[in-house]
Amino acid sequence: MGQDEARGIRDTDLEKIRARYGLLAVAGSNIAITAVAIFGVWQLNGDRAVIVGVLTSAFTAMAGLTTAYLGIKAVSNTAQSMSRNSGQHQPARPALDDEAVQADGGLGAEPPGTPTVPAPTTPTPAP
Repeated sequence: MGQDEARGIRDTDLEKIRARYGLLAVAGSNIAITAVAIFGVWQLNGDRAVIVGVLTSAFTAMAGLTTAYLGIKAVSNTAQSMSRNSGQHQPARPALDDEAVQADGGLGAEPPGTPTVPAPTTPTPAP
């Protein structure tokens, strides 16, 4: 097993651990919010308007926390996938001088099939 393979395995294991503990933190927070909301409703002795406010706030907090975790996790997974794939498809090329790069069709050169755009002209005032 090469060093790159071992590093890939370690990165995968680390990501699994992060996902487990992140999900555990979100679930624990949701349980804590639920417990506080239940305790608050129990202490209000039937005041319906305040109970609705407490439950709405608890639900909003749980939804916001869960949505933030899932959104961050999705972006993280996408970024990791893109970074892994970007290094595999581009072979390394030696650096060339500016003229050679332009002649080669690299930086500064127009892509093939690009229409020529005329230079802007200065408008003449109307008579």
